[in-house]
Amino acid sequence: MNVLVVGASRGIGLELVRQYRADGQVVTATARSEDGLARLRELGATTIRLDVTDLASASALTWPIDGANLDVAVYVAGVYGPRTSGLQTPTEVDFDLVMHTNVLGAMRVLPQLAPALAPGAKVAVLSSRMGSIGARASTSGWLYRASKAALNSALKDVSLALAGRAVCVALHPGWVRTDLGGAGATLDVAQSVADLRRTIAALRPADNGGFFNHDGTPIPW
Repeated sequence: MNVLVVGASRGIGLELVRQYRADGQVVTATARSEDGLARLRELGATTIRLDVTDLASASALTWPIDGANLDVAVYVAGVYGPRTSGLQTPTEVDFDLVMHTNVLGAMRVLPQLAPALAPGAKVAVLSSRMGSIGARASTSGWLYRASKAALNSALKDVSLALAGRAVCVALHPGWVRTDLGGAGATLDVAQSVADLRRTIAALRPADNGGFFNHDGTPIPW
């Protein structure tokens, strides 16, 4: 099986690479820094230097994955931004960073995947339950929430464009103990990724365009 992980230098992305490689899968993974690329090479992944916030870098993804015949592609790259609890207006700098990474980056990368996908491929974006409008009951991190809601919208469009060729979904990894999730999170990264991999593997054509928890439970948009 051929797997692509975009944004794999740490946390969930790195663990996805580790677990897929441990299962003997062929993995291509991206990172921005040489340190991140080195960690991925140590796991046996083929690496691509990629910064999704940089137009030239993101636009150059097509040729390294040409002919990759990808069975699974996961867009993990993301940042949280300011830790707000109410309606504190974000600065333009914070807004641009979060939206460029979480939304524009995905809108740059996902269209480039289409020619490299194997028939029946699985394409996933790492979203968050915090992006759900239907399930929302808090205003904490409202910039992050807005970015994940926008990412979900982009994923839905991708699912329509690739219907019949790939199963495209948004996935919530749970509240995971990573740099983004923090030490107080309830879920170990290895368990989250194991769940995500099982959910991806179990996807069927009827799931295209869906939003799922790490354990496969549907989440309202």
